[in-house]
Amino acid sequence: MPRQAPEPDGRALVGRAELEAARALLDGLLSPTPQTRWPLLDEATGCEVLVKHENHNPTGAFKVRGGLVYMTRLKAERPDVSGVVCATRGNHGQSVALAAARVGLTATIVVPGCNNPEKNAAMRAYGAEVIVHGSDFVEASDHAKALAAERGLHPVPSFHPWLVAGVGIYALELFTAAPDLEAVFVPIGMGSGICGVVAARDALGLRTKVYGVVSETVDAYRRSFLAGAPVPCDCADTLADGIAVRVPNPTALEAILAGVADVLTVSDAEILAAMGRYFTTAHTIAEGAGAAPLAGLMRYRDALGLTGRRVGLILSGGNPDRALYARALATMEQGDHD
Repeated sequence: MPRQAPEPDGRALVGRAELEAARALLDGLLSPTPQTRWPLLDEATGCEVLVKHENHNPTGAFKVRGGLVYMTRLKAERPDVSGVVCATRGNHGQSVALAAARVGLTATIVVPGCNNPEKNAAMRAYGAEVIVHGSDFVEASDHAKALAAERGLHPVPSFHPWLVAGVGIYALELFTAAPDLEAVFVPIGMGSGICGVVAARDALGLRTKVYGVVSETVDAYRRSFLAGAPVPCDCADTLADGIAVRVPNPTALEAILAGVADVLTVSDAEILAAMGRYFTTAHTIAEGAGAAPLAGLMRYRDALGLTGRRVGLILSGGNPDRALYARALATMEQGDHD
């Protein structure tokens, strides 16, 4: 059974001041993304659903906010840095590449061999050197650390308070527009997005329940949430590359334990169906991680007592590869004929 939402306890990684400073830094660089009600999506879910369209950002994902904040602050505090390196499954790397180019830094991005080739192409288009190494994110991350030492590059982490403050702006936008949300569903990758949501909720003094969503096959954060301590999983096999994280970040987990009501699991089939449902009900493109919150709402709405309630969904990114998206649309088409 889901546990009750924790009371805000002041342990959010960033506070109101950090969030507002990040928002001021992004002013003029990024426009706020919309939060939109779609009648067909309300009908499909049985809830009043507000979709936060982070897929409308440059790079097509929420990560760009954190990348711009991180690179701007890095350049100001470390003017001697000439280049950065990071590991990614795609959206973090696009964010780093775009933001590094903006402040005059080189970007080297390490991706695993299974990575979305279209995301690789996008990172190169932003000016990054893309290196393919390893079979999953953990192996790519280890290689990125080695390159940092070998080449004298600044290693950009996948989780950092500057990143949390940057991406947390989307939650400030959402909660300012809709402070009466009963719950918000957020995908969990390395954790910056959901920690930003918790930070913004607590900064505004709201009682909205925050639910994290992960893949049932890559469920490290679910295991860790139940154990109250980091517990890795062995598998990174899911079509939702943005949440294919098998080793949780301890700092992110601490904030999740303090501020999240539950971490829920969904199947690849449910994620695929949610990708198709976003297209048919909201005329929008969602990648696997971006569709996971909708899959979570569809699976758990009754158990959580959310039917008929006002709920937010974080559509974190809209960068699926063509083959996967074709599968999602085919799944919905098949469902229409069943």
